[in-house]
Formats: sequence, structure tokens, C-alpha cells
Amino acid sequence: MSCLRSTVMRVTGHIGIMVLLCALVSGCTTTLVPVQEEAGLKRATAEELAALLRQREAAIHTMKGLFSAKVRGGLIPISTRVEGAVYYRRPNAMRLRGFTPIGGELFEFVQVDDLYMLRLPTMGKVLSGRQSEMSEMGKLARPFELSVWAMGGVLGTSAIGKDETVKLVEEGTRYRLDVSGPRPGAASKDPQLLRRMWFDRRTLLVVQEERLNGSGETDASIQYEDFRSIGEPALPANGHADSRLLRPFKISLEDGRGQGSVQVTFHEIISNQDVKSEELGRVSGRSSPPGSAS
Repeated sequence: MSCLRSTVMRVTGHIGIMVLLCALVSGCTTTLVPVQEEAGLKRATAEELAALLRQREAAIHTMKGLFSAKVRGGLIPISTRVEGAVYYRRPNAMRLRGFTPIGGELFEFVQVDDLYMLRLPTMGKVLSGRQSEMSEMGKLARPFELSVWAMGGVLGTSAIGKDETVKLVEEGTRYRLDVSGPRPGAASKDPQLLRRMWFDRRTLLVVQEERLNGSGETDASIQYEDFRSIGEPALPANGHADSRLLRPFKISLEDGRGQGSVQVTFHEIISNQDVKSEELGRVSGRSSPPGSAS
């Protein structure tokens, strides 16, 4: 009799456990359990991220860098492998020089404010004009227009302008910052979506960027990787010592027009040291007719 009672109690206990499990499983289908935010993710507002971009831009006064570029497709028709150097001085003076692996000169690109000059010695061409008109020069000027955007990730020149507005979207371990404003050269002054930037929420560094054209389509997509500190600590406007800056040493760019891609790998970056005027070059020379550059 005691054995029978013991068996009944064990069966009853098992049934009770099964009923409890069924209740829990049933409850899971109707009750949403809040998911805890992943540890180490930082909180920030759109205004705080915009302020970070301005601080990073202000921290770079001058820069020199050596890099290699790998090109796929027709992005740069004159070569598929480029060894290059970049020189920069605030607010908007930049010079890019490109060479073959054995040292032959491939190109010189100089930008000062809204003016540019592109010299292609192997083709005997010199193009110059306004950056807003570079797309009219055809395929030769296109890769250098894209290169200026890519270098912005190193120089911090993608900071939010005074006439631009921002909207923040949370995407898991990333923040997306949508930047809108009047499009340069456009007839309408109504705000348009100009670019998107993705911030890693662990570091608040920009790891991805998209530039949009006037139709709202992606004009170029840029990935930023391999962040390292460069130069000496800089002094921002508030006078407090800034920490050593982190900049991407690897930049991968996809042309939204399907013309190819380019990957830039920096070997050396030196910031906030004297850059001579001759290192920056100058905007000069006679432009080739736009039709001949296409």
C-alpha cells in the first residue's frame, strides 16, 4: 500500500511540473519579456553626436599621410594600384598625389575652397573648375570627387554645417544620424537628405557613411575601419586638453553609380605639424573641354 501511495505521489508531482512548464511556455507566447540592452553601449543624443563631429574636425589643423589604394572596375582608369600622399590644411585646402608602385607620377589633385585642379600627366590633361561642377567633367573627375568624401572620415570634414539639421535613429549596436540641408548648386533651397552616418555605440566613432544624390539615391557608400590614434593631443576651442585622436586607417568606398570601388589603406598619418605652401600645391592650369574628359 505504501509503495502504491509513493508511486501516485511521484506521478502527481511529475504532472504538476508538466502543468507548470506548460503554463510558462503558454505565458511566453503572450507576454513580452523586455530584452536588456547590451553592456558597454553608450547613450547619446543627436546634438551630442553632432558636437562630437565638430570637436573631431576642430582637432585637426594640418595633416600629412601616406597611403596605398586598390581599385576595382573603372573608378580610376589609369591604374589599378596607386601609392599616394595627402596634404591638408584647414579650413579647406587639400592635395592628393598618386604614383605607380615604381614611382611614376599618375595624378595631382588640388582643392582650395570650392575650386579644384586635376592634372593627369600620363594623359596630358588638366582639368579645373568648381567642385560643384566636377560631375560634369565625366569619369576622370569622378574618382577624385569620391576621394574627397573618403578623406573626410580621416580629416573630420563631415561635421554638421550651420544650415544642416540632424535626426537620430537607434539601430541596435549602432546609431544612425540622418543629415539634411540645402543641396549645394540645387535650384531649390528646401532641405534634402544629404548623407547618413552610422556610429558604433561602444566607441561613438563613425564606421559607415552614405552620400545621397538629388534623387535620394546612394551616390557613394563608405566604410571606416582600423581606428588608430594620430599625432599629438590637440587643444579644442574650450581650452581643455583633448585625448589622442582616433582615425580610420582603412577606408572602403563603393560608387553608388556602379562604376567600381576603391580601398585606401594608410601607412602613416601625421597631424598638426607644419605643412608648407608648396606641399599643398595650387589651383592653376587651363581646363580641358568637358567633352574631352568624359
